[in-house]
Amino acid sequence: MELNLEPLATACVVSGQPFVEGDRVLSYLVRKPDQTLVRADVLSAQIANYGPPGVVVCRWAHIFKPRAQGENADRALKLTAETLFLTLVEPTPENLRMLQFLALMLERKKLLKPKGLTPDRERTIYEHAKTKQRFEISADDLDPAFFLQIQQQLGVLVGEPKAKAASATTPAEPAVPGPPDTPSPEAP
Repeated sequence: MELNLEPLATACVVSGQPFVEGDRVLSYLVRKPDQTLVRADVLSAQIANYGPPGVVVCRWAHIFKPRAQGENADRALKLTAETLFLTLVEPTPENLRMLQFLALMLERKKLLKPKGLTPDRERTIYEHAKTKQRFEISADDLDPAFFLQIQQQLGVLVGEPKAKAASATTPAEPAVPGPPDTPSPEAP
């Protein structure tokens, strides 16, 4: 799964105040009513004044760091399951199920290694294969209801699958003639 996002804004979407290195910024992915996916970057001090223009798909917090001269912003914006997981690693009610699903995918790809459960047995500990960073993800049961909910969340994030259109014309007769009709044997 690949997704292209808008780059990090240089100013708060609410106040218009430019971000300064070290500012705490909250980033939101929002699906607008017209089904477009937009990113909104808000200073943490302005969060009470922010009203998302649609459904919040996920959110994350980070410290603002200006891009270095010559850094390729397009390359950094391509999201794969791994980069999305690393971006959303701070669990919130909006992204908890997405994190569980991404952790499952990345475990199957051997990018995350399960290291057991926390002492309270509420969360699974994963270790990222490349960085050796450890993450704790809720260890809820992955029942059919979980997959229905994650399917809806993925649908909001990447769009619903298009329904296959039925063919406009259906032939009345088969193209190759078949054997002549024979009466079916009657049941005793």
